[in-house]
Amino acid sequence: MGIDPGTNFMGYAIIRTAGKNKKPQLLVSGVLDMEKLEDPYLKLQRIFQRTLQVIDSYHPDELAIESQFFGKNVQAMLKLGRAQGVAIAAALQREIPIFEYAPKKIKMSVTGSGTASKEQIALLLRKFMEIETASETLDETDAIAIAYCHHLQGSLPSAGNSKSRDWKDFVKKNPDKIV
Repeated sequence: MGIDPGTNFMGYAIIRTAGKNKKPQLLVSGVLDMEKLEDPYLKLQRIFQRTLQVIDSYHPDELAIESQFFGKNVQAMLKLGRAQGVAIAAALQREIPIFEYAPKKIKMSVTGSGTASKEQIALLLRKFMEIETASETLDETDAIAIAYCHHLQGSLPSAGNSKSRDWKDFVKKNPDKIV
């Protein structure tokens, strides 16, 4: 399951890999639109509820989510962190492992460039996964990209024991690389 967290729009996607070639198939994707809600706590409740609904409907094995990035607007970062935390809490409620990916890692995985635009990502995903073009928003295709990135990371030969789930896990496994 891939989640693109946000307090106005949260994209989500479930992909399945099966068969010999393990080509990912999009099972469901969508956007939770909370733009008209004014209460920030109600938005967090909706994120938690919708994440649980999707998990309970499709029973994903893992959740991949975009990690925090540093920006100039501290308030926006705090809101995004809350949205991310609530989605993670919902997955943890169902004992689903969490994997975080930096925005540049997601872009690099899908397009080969860490500076690709959201539109480029959407275009390539439509080609790779044969998804419809009319219904997706960029939040939705971002969630698909996160799930696809996670699929690719798991498919890599080197993705065995060296895969880090988050920064804390990375630091624990690589104490000599921290300055």
